[in-house]
Parts: sequence; C-alpha cells; structure tokens
Amino acid sequence: QVQLVESGGGLVQSGGSLRLSCAASQIYFRFYVMSWYRQAPGKERELVATSSTGNVTKYSDSVKGRFTIVRDSAKSSVYLIMNSLKPEDTAVYYCYSRLEGGILDYWGQGTQVTVFS
Repeated sequence: QVQLVESGGGLVQSGGSLRLSCAASQIYFRFYVMSWYRQAPGKERELVATSSTGNVTKYSDSVKGRFTIVRDSAKSSVYLIMNSLKPEDTAVYYCYSRLEGGILDYWGQGTQVTVFS
C-alpha cells in the first residue's frame, strides 16, 4: 500500500523556520514528481513547491526565496525547508506525488503549520 507520511509541522514564531518531511513507501520514487501543497482555513488547496524527477524545482510566488524543496531519492523522501515564516503561511501542508507522464497520484495525510506573530 502506497503511503506518504509527513512530519515536522508545528507552532513557530513569525520569522522562524521549519522543515517538513515526507517519506514515501511502495512507489518507484524516482519516477514520481513530488510536490507540497497547503490549505489554509476557508481557502482552496494551493501548490507551494514541486520537484520534478529531474530535480527541477518550481515555487509559488508567495514562497519563492523563502522555501526550498529537496528530494532525496536514496531515502524516498522529499523535504520542504521553510524559512522566514509568516502568519499567512499557516496551513495544513500536504505531500503529493504524481507519476510523471501517468495518472497515478497520492496524497499524504497533512501536517499542521501554525505561524504566530
């Protein structure tokens, strides 16, 4: 059974940092595009960052320069390093994997990030 297990969320003061982790199991990790999404209360889920199978990364404008997505194929894991956090970054963060060129995709259960000022 495919699993994406996130960890690393928590409560942090504005300007602080967090590192989210997502460990994937039962997928051929190197063939999957890995992404992080987030969903704030009352808002739609939005794409935060993506790492392609070739390790090309993309970021939403709201996090560019502050967040970094890192994939580690040896560990079948993807990380989201979040710096200079702002209260508007408060959301549930989800790990998402999609088979490149295919239709298989999977979601993690989400991890809460709360940034207070």
